Amino acid sequence: MKSSCSKKILFFVTEDWFVCSHWLPLILGARDMGFDVVVVTRTNKHAEKIRLHGVKVIPFEISRRGTNIFREVMTVLRLLEIYRIEKPDIVHHVAMKPMVYGSLVAHLMRIPLTVNWVAGMGWLFISNTWRARIIQLLVRKVLGVLLHGTEVIVENKDDEAVLRNIGISARQLHLIRGAGVDTLQYSPSPEPQGVPLVVLPARMLWDKGVGEFVEAAAQLKKRGVCARFVLVGEPDDDNPASVPGQQLASWQGDGVVEWWGRREDMPHVLAQSQIVCLPSYREGLPKSLLEAASCGRPIVTTDVPGCREVVRDGDNGILVEARNPGALANALGKLLADCELRERMGRRGREQVMSEFSQEKIAAQVLSLYREAIL
Repeated sequence: MKSSCSKKILFFVTEDWFVCSHWLPLILGARDMGFDVVVVTRTNKHAEKIRLHGVKVIPFEISRRGTNIFREVMTVLRLLEIYRIEKPDIVHHVAMKPMVYGSLVAHLMRIPLTVNWVAGMGWLFISNTWRARIIQLLVRKVLGVLLHGTEVIVENKDDEAVLRNIGISARQLHLIRGAGVDTLQYSPSPEPQGVPLVVLPARMLWDKGVGEFVEAAAQLKKRGVCARFVLVGEPDDDNPASVPGQQLASWQGDGVVEWWGRREDMPHVLAQSQIVCLPSYREGLPKSLLEAASCGRPIVTTDVPGCREVVRDGDNGILVEARNPGALANALGKLLADCELRERMGRRGREQVMSEFSQEKIAAQVLSLYREAIL
């Protein structure tokens, strides 16, 4: 039911597909509260879907990998002009670059409320290269300054600890576990008959554990395990950890894994699977695992920040050590050999999502921040 708050909220998210895959329920919740809603994002194929919901979309070119100082300064100046024209009462930034650039502009424009959503700490906090370590030190210092006076949402306790260490106060921090999942769209179905299917649904990044998944698949096939192993997702050229398309095609040509690319019908993909796997090095809180659990599928993932927020080892899935293909192969082999265990873990995953991770529960927590700001 709509209420009249006569306020404007601006969401700044890097990509329009990310808006649709994760944040649309929250955006529509803000609209239904009576906010005038604006979304600033790089547009590709999904902008019209956002506009159809009565939301204004402002196309905004931003490179998540950009390091050209002149271009980055121009990006900030373009954002400053948008904020000056739109005059939002609340700005909500999602992920690292929108947080940094958006918070800087919000401070300059004296926006009444700035909300920053930390959707994982990203490549900088995983990579051990000297370049990444130097940039990480700079980012920590910058965040400590720019996030001061803003409301900061984190998806797991590990990221919360990182932000406390750089000076973000406990009063500013809000632990909200992910973007939630549509439990009607992602609903349980019986296991399909035939050769078992193991799915890794993610962007094709090395730090999603794609290489370890391929190696684990190869090990299991050498053991004579009959199963299909599928990568579902596409490379991300803006991410330094992107797996080249040629490599993905080579793996498929060798017959170790199948590469299905990006799919828009993920409920159907998950319904075809027996097991969902994400051997990531670090996450915020992976929505792909929430969707798998909501569909009643057991999960094999790594004991790292974000992933262990979803999977309880031995209950709704199995946790393994990151960067360990042998441990991953053993966990997958255990589930492939035990249909009853898969079914039990799938049921427990669905129960957990219904009680903790529905998109309605998650959106209500964020909307309460907005509600307090306008009262």
